Amino acid sequence: MELLATLFFGFVPMFFFAAILYWLDHYEKEPKFMLIGVFLWGVIVAAGGAYILNTVFGVGVYLLSGDELISEVTTASLSAPLVEEALKGLAVLLVFLVARKEFDSLLDGIVYAGIAALGFAATENTIYIWRGFEEGGWEGLYQLVFIRVILVGWQHPFYTSFIGIGLALARTSTSGLVKFSAPLGGFFLAVFTHSLHNFLLSVPLLGDLTCLLTTIMDWTGVLFMFILVFWTGWAEARNIVIHLREETEAGLISVAQYRTASSMFGRAFASLAGFFSGQPFATGRFYQVIGELAHKKEQLRKHGEEYGNSELVRQYREELARLAPAARA
Repeated sequence: MELLATLFFGFVPMFFFAAILYWLDHYEKEPKFMLIGVFLWGVIVAAGGAYILNTVFGVGVYLLSGDELISEVTTASLSAPLVEEALKGLAVLLVFLVARKEFDSLLDGIVYAGIAALGFAATENTIYIWRGFEEGGWEGLYQLVFIRVILVGWQHPFYTSFIGIGLALARTSTSGLVKFSAPLGGFFLAVFTHSLHNFLLSVPLLGDLTCLLTTIMDWTGVLFMFILVFWTGWAEARNIVIHLREETEAGLISVAQYRTASSMFGRAFASLAGFFSGQPFATGRFYQVIGELAHKKEQLRKHGEEYGNSELVRQYREELARLAPAARA
């Protein structure tokens, strides 16, 4: 029973958080199989690799220093941030390199990085929660659930989001300097924020107040991440308003569909209406294609014929024409 509870509280909240990130990316959603892939990378490769490397580092420091406290602090403050962010970030880098067509906005970077980090957190949380049960029974388990899920549940996505932002800036910028420096800066910020959090909790310089200040600092960072998510979502909605005016004037989509497409809640209600009318796929896919079309038209404006943007615009327009009659507004 305790093992099932540990797995449940370790993984289910992270699935829920990942679903929140997926839902927030409502205008131009990423392929589900790629999101599942980066989540599993976090669960298996990043978490497993980090456990091994951090353990080896900690043992090495202990053998050199003979001091367990020094080993714990240096592992938490140096090894863990560097190793864990590198392994989580590697999943985002692979998407960046292999599927560049799907990695073309700040929101994409945050979503891929956040979901890879949530996969990592699921495994890490499971380990910590199990240790809580071993040390304090069910009370210890619930205490660790509160700490790992409620207090610091969003910390790993916050740290790793900097890597996604850095890669996204490199992907969308035409400046050679930005393409070179943004990924390095993103990785540095991910490691720095992670290291600062771990150091403050490992060396409570201000006593009990340290924990409160660290929590405030962490949640300020998480708030910043979500503000950036909402801002990029607003920018994608604005692209729809600007770039789909042409299709509306040409009669490819209706005025009502045009208005619904640029509204987060409007799209949700339209999809719900499509479900009850027996056309869930047509409506959902219709608004997804609108988001893709607006995004590709913006990419065409900024970067020209990168990856055949004009041809993709033509294909999306043809698909809109097929879906529009059945799509609810």
